[in-house]
Amino acid sequence: MAFEKKELAAFARTNRDAYEALLRDFVEVPTVSAQPEHKADIARGVELAVETIRAFGGSAEVIETAGNPIIHGVFDSAPGLPTVTVYNHLDVQPASKETEPWDTEPFVFARSGDTYRGRGTTDDKGPALSALFGIKAAREAGVPVNMRVLWELEEEIGSPNFEKGIASAKERLATDSILVSDTIWVSRSRPACPAGLRGMAGFVMTLETGTTDVHSGVTGGVARNPLGELMQLASKMYDATTGKVKIPGFYDDVAKLSKGEKENFLGSGFTAKHFKKATGLKKMRTEDPLEMMTRLWAMPTMEVHGLVGGYTGAGVKTIIPPRAELKVSFRLVPDQKPARIAKLVKEFVAEHAPDVKLTGANSMQPYKAPIDGPLAESVKAAMKFAFGREPVFVREGGSIGAVPSMEKVLRCPVMFIGLSLPEHGYHAPNENFDWGQASGGMVAFAKYFELVAKG
Repeated sequence: MAFEKKELAAFARTNRDAYEALLRDFVEVPTVSAQPEHKADIARGVELAVETIRAFGGSAEVIETAGNPIIHGVFDSAPGLPTVTVYNHLDVQPASKETEPWDTEPFVFARSGDTYRGRGTTDDKGPALSALFGIKAAREAGVPVNMRVLWELEEEIGSPNFEKGIASAKERLATDSILVSDTIWVSRSRPACPAGLRGMAGFVMTLETGTTDVHSGVTGGVARNPLGELMQLASKMYDATTGKVKIPGFYDDVAKLSKGEKENFLGSGFTAKHFKKATGLKKMRTEDPLEMMTRLWAMPTMEVHGLVGGYTGAGVKTIIPPRAELKVSFRLVPDQKPARIAKLVKEFVAEHAPDVKLTGANSMQPYKAPIDGPLAESVKAAMKFAFGREPVFVREGGSIGAVPSMEKVLRCPVMFIGLSLPEHGYHAPNENFDWGQASGGMVAFAKYFELVAKG
């Protein structure tokens, strides 16, 4: 058998009400992994996930971890068939109408025409449910493939317990390949599939030079100022004007982009104007599209996220604080190792600011996906079938901690079919998703399963 586009489009239309009702249920459970007060909501989210998998005809297993559980849904057809596992996460970023400019309540599902609003609609509950309906379509058509879902509830906090969790159940989770649906297109006009994710190494740098605030008129010129010293350290580590990292050896393992990769970037539909509008940026370091894409996807970076200490109220309080804290991270590209970067950073800090205490905060490996071979060709064909244009393979500037963990533990290739768009507002107020991407996702996933079954 072979799916026809109109057949799957009709399936999507028939299931639209069911999709929207289910998305409402999922969005209205505030599964915020970063806030302990939502622990009960995480448990409710797990229950809803299990109920949903079973309602779709699958079997559900809850894998307990030292943190939040992982849900494994199994929709197997027969032993010996190819097995595809679709990964999504069901935890979400914090949100509040009281502190952020939401037009609607973030954890109340709202529909306006073809647009769905609410925290989690695009990151990542909407895409997860699109994939689940794609599984439903493939099952009803008798596609000879074993399909599974792996749903995480700690992605938004860096997946700290995910790797140990899947390692504890790796025999039951065994699969031939994994498909991740947690990425963003560059533009609605052209489907884009990531061929790589950046990793990350995060640090907190603390300097304590006293026991209490002291008067700058009495001690200034003699007292050390931890705020000033940490600012000086940051400026030694990177050039804030250009973004260039100045730590020796930092770029040693960065591979150059190939001609084909640059062509894919240029064909992705990326424009500086659209990027500025989608992100709300007023000023950028460059507006050359290829240079922007290269910096965003294929080059490592250092960013300062916070400098804490001293007086931050109205006016100027002329004190010298006793303590300050600098929060930084490095986004890493394939071939860079977080452990090596951490060693370089520690050595640099020890040389230039030996009194600074350095603590590692987050660490995630970069990942590079195959862009050739049967699975890559199936991704391209499925996306073209669903959305009318062949996708380009680009990269993602962000990190998904679960991806390198799945490759390492389950020893299989990890591919990507993302559905979200820049204007959907990942992590932002007024997060949204739309029926065009949701229904197209159902079609793309069902077609992908068919193509994998054919080999």
